Amino acid sequence: MATPDVTVMGAGVFGLSVAWACLQRGARVRVIEMRGIGAGASGGIVGALAPHTPENWNAKKQFQFESLLMAEGFWREVEEASGLVTGYARTGRVQAIDSERALDLATGRIEGARRHWNGEAEWQVVPVKDLRLAPESATGHLIHDTLSARIHPRMATTALAAALQAKGGEIIIGEAEPSGLVVWATGYEGLLAPFEAGQRSPGNGVKGQALAIRWDARDHPQVFADGIHFVPHEDGTLAIGSTSERDLMRQTLLMRSLTRFGCGRGEFCPQ
Repeated sequence: MATPDVTVMGAGVFGLSVAWACLQRGARVRVIEMRGIGAGASGGIVGALAPHTPENWNAKKQFQFESLLMAEGFWREVEEASGLVTGYARTGRVQAIDSERALDLATGRIEGARRHWNGEAEWQVVPVKDLRLAPESATGHLIHDTLSARIHPRMATTALAAALQAKGGEIIIGEAEPSGLVVWATGYEGLLAPFEAGQRSPGNGVKGQALAIRWDARDHPQVFADGIHFVPHEDGTLAIGSTSERDLMRQTLLMRSLTRFGCGRGEFCPQ
């Protein structure tokens, strides 16, 4: 291609999304990726897109709310341009309520959702019996919000890359010199570089843990309970994972949850 107007360093979901947005606005775009599409955190399997609680509203929560609403149109355009499925769907989320105090708190947030979500979605407190695939709840009630969405990270990054190339963008896997305006989207590793010569450290990357089982519940909401996400995907898998490797209790709860699917032969089954 001709000399790019914008070079994006990194082909994760952030870098590819920036490149796609620039391309749609008429820029010549090149993406340089050292390893592969979605090689870092964007190559995961959980893909839960969930909102902040609708209380103590601030600019950050408003920004996230607007982003969640924009996501549907964004991923639809990516699918149309690439001819691939991203796994996006706004199927909502169910959360367990494990105490009377938590039930009171959840009920109090209903009005906040009405006020801040502008009728675009609902925050409901419903009896467990009203929903399928519901986690156990000590109070017999669950939170059900209709703003949460799911996406399959690997499918989405693959589709983004294909859409970018279909519209004339360039993706280089390996070393190459950037030119034009440069956007760095190289994950936590890219944040380490400015600190290499100094004494301070920005911290370390923290990975979660997850697995996918073959269980087709694609039309059901995702479930969040005891710090663990259960996300049914478009491809007929169910992703189960937590966000941090540091919390031993969450790892224990994750493994306990997985045993509910065990067939006794080192496999997983859909009971």
